[in-house]
Amino acid sequence: MNTRLLTGGGLTIAVVLFFTVNVLSHVVFRSARIDLTEQRLYTLSEGSKNILQGLDEPVTLRFYLSKKLAVELAGIRGYTNRVLELLQEYEQAAAGHLILHVIEPEPFSEEEDRAVGYGLRGVPIDQGNAQFYFGLVGTNATDDREIIPFFQQSREEFLEYDLTKLVYRLANPKQKIVGLLSTLPLDGGPQMPFPQQAADGGQPWMIMDSIREVMEVKVLDKDVTDIPEDVDVLMVVHPKRLGETTLYAIDQFVLRGGRTVVFVDPHSEADRVLPNPQNPMGMQGPRSSDLGPVFDAWGIELVDGKVVGDLPLAKRVNFQKEGRMMVTDYPVWIDLKPRQFNAEDVVTAKLPNLTLASAGILHKKEGSEIEWTPLVETDEQAMPIEAARLQFMPDVEGILRDYQPGNETLVLAARLTGKVKTAFPDGRPPEEEADKPKEPETAKGDKQTEQRQHVAESAEPINVIVVADTDMLQDRFWVQSQNFLGQRIAIPTAANNDFVTNALDNLTGSHDLISVRNRGNFVRPFTLVRAIQQEAEARYRQKEQALQQRLKDTERKIQDLQRRKEDQTTIILSPEQQAALEGFRQERVATRKALRNVRHELQKNINSLENVVKFLNIGLMPLVIAVGGVVLGAWNMRRRQRGQ
Repeated sequence: MNTRLLTGGGLTIAVVLFFTVNVLSHVVFRSARIDLTEQRLYTLSEGSKNILQGLDEPVTLRFYLSKKLAVELAGIRGYTNRVLELLQEYEQAAAGHLILHVIEPEPFSEEEDRAVGYGLRGVPIDQGNAQFYFGLVGTNATDDREIIPFFQQSREEFLEYDLTKLVYRLANPKQKIVGLLSTLPLDGGPQMPFPQQAADGGQPWMIMDSIREVMEVKVLDKDVTDIPEDVDVLMVVHPKRLGETTLYAIDQFVLRGGRTVVFVDPHSEADRVLPNPQNPMGMQGPRSSDLGPVFDAWGIELVDGKVVGDLPLAKRVNFQKEGRMMVTDYPVWIDLKPRQFNAEDVVTAKLPNLTLASAGILHKKEGSEIEWTPLVETDEQAMPIEAARLQFMPDVEGILRDYQPGNETLVLAARLTGKVKTAFPDGRPPEEEADKPKEPETAKGDKQTEQRQHVAESAEPINVIVVADTDMLQDRFWVQSQNFLGQRIAIPTAANNDFVTNALDNLTGSHDLISVRNRGNFVRPFTLVRAIQQEAEARYRQKEQALQQRLKDTERKIQDLQRRKEDQTTIILSPEQQAALEGFRQERVATRKALRNVRHELQKNINSLENVVKFLNIGLMPLVIAVGGVVLGAWNMRRRQRGQ
């Protein structure tokens, strides 16, 4: 049989079959692949399919790719193939309503000129004039245009969302309007309500970029007396010291059916106040916010003066101690995982993680008839911590030392639905001088409308999302930004922006983008390692505290003896006292050494644990396969020897 196969004719047939099968498989299974990732990151989601299948008018995508140059760039070649294959899947799923053109912009060609004219960015790859293009231009029937200037490989896990968002915006060119009422400088500029308060460099927070990707933003004055009619959803951030007429405007907007998301805080770390010589006590002012009577009418409350501490979810932070930088858990800054999110609500169902800082606690008031749905909750071991402890420089070690685990979860964000009554039964409150607008405008670009009729009770169930944290909107808690050719590129470390845009999308009725946006997982920590590490740190922290106390006692004794010697120069220390002084000094040296050993031993144990985990995840499987191969080979060899 083997002899016949090796004849010339048989060999020719085998070669032809080999090439035929390869060509057919390349054509038939060109885009076929198996997705083995836990969250199906490489499978077109239902949300994308719904948006593509719902296209009423054609959308044209022009994919500019320098293919010849990509062949030379081993690091990015695979990603260019991934983008092209996904675009081809989009074209197939749209059933004729999406037209894909793949264009190679040769140097100094008309295609390159068009790419530059569209706003795409070429990257120089050598000393010559060659530019590498890797971007996308989308247009619709009315010549609206959306672009991705350059596909950043660092955003690969967000690739489907970026593409689907581009198609969605072309299919729905008229954006919804979000009215932003904030006393924090989310949109850049000086912080409200007082100009002496510090802003974050004057640039808009990156959360605004995420919001503007899906909606038009209308910034409202802090003393607005009526929410403009064209606002589809209201976003209230850190409502600190709002006037009654502004609270009334919020109240009436909600009662008329306006959808709203509210961010309040018992201690806003973003609410920083610069020293003011005219008001030296200003820095000690409250950094909390609340909707007061409006919350009362809704039947909820933000627990006054308390922030959440949650050691199992604590972030690792650096802090200075005795002139050295230390690393430890900070229970007030927390990283929340999917088990802390409501899996039944579309806003939080697929979120991978959130980072909150000095967040507050929300309660449903006793006797309240509001329908209360928690969206984000703490671990069962969370505890309330006095917000006053964070007013100036937080005592990180003190907070850890005093931490007492609780036995119930605490609500950090909730959805409110149901019918409610107004917080102002007597109607519109009289305007105070501070509330009266100087210009006949209630919002930037909107002329003041006539006062509307007072609404005493909502005709339909309200739909409001309340979040007990404003710091989650700050860049430092959820995103790292990179500057690429003059453009700010966001690399999220947490899904805080997704939570915000999910909430806004959901409140305005868009669901498909949510299901796409929530597919990637940014951080995959070793939770077991963290638990073991926290247990070890707690154990060593007890030893450290005992040694610290012993060191303080020793230094106090030394200071007492030295003070007696300095204050009473005529008194000479006895030999016993001198021996005691020397003994105390030696004990101080020994205690400091023991303290260093404790810290060194802790770090050594942590490093050893990390090395073991790395070996189990990286080295063990290849080793098992190698050993298995050797054993299998030896077994086959022995079997052949027996057969002979």
